[in-house]
Amino acid sequence: MVELSQGAFEVTRNGTAANLRASNVPVIDSFQFGGTTQVPATVSYSMKWQASGPFEKHGDATFSGSFAPARVEGSFSGRELGFSFSGTGAVNPNSSGGGYALLGHEANGKRLHP
Repeated sequence: MVELSQGAFEVTRNGTAANLRASNVPVIDSFQFGGTTQVPATVSYSMKWQASGPFEKHGDATFSGSFAPARVEGSFSGRELGFSFSGTGAVNPNSSGGGYALLGHEANGKRLHP
């Protein structure tokens, strides 16, 4: 888990788009989850969501939210001494390429009373 800088995640005023950006975030690479060999590394990533349909309300006794299908595209990279990688990807729920993304807001436990 890493802490991101203020402003790394932004949502438009009307809630139809969101951006997440982080650049050269220091992390520890252990080559395998929980591995004993650990080296310093950095990662960078950028994700952009854009609502591609109407928002629909969902909820029950413990949850309420409003979600819309969304297009998302992103890029990522990582670097450590002697090794680096990068990539890009996108999901468009209106295409035949598969995958899905949602954009919205939720309130868990909103209607629970002690």
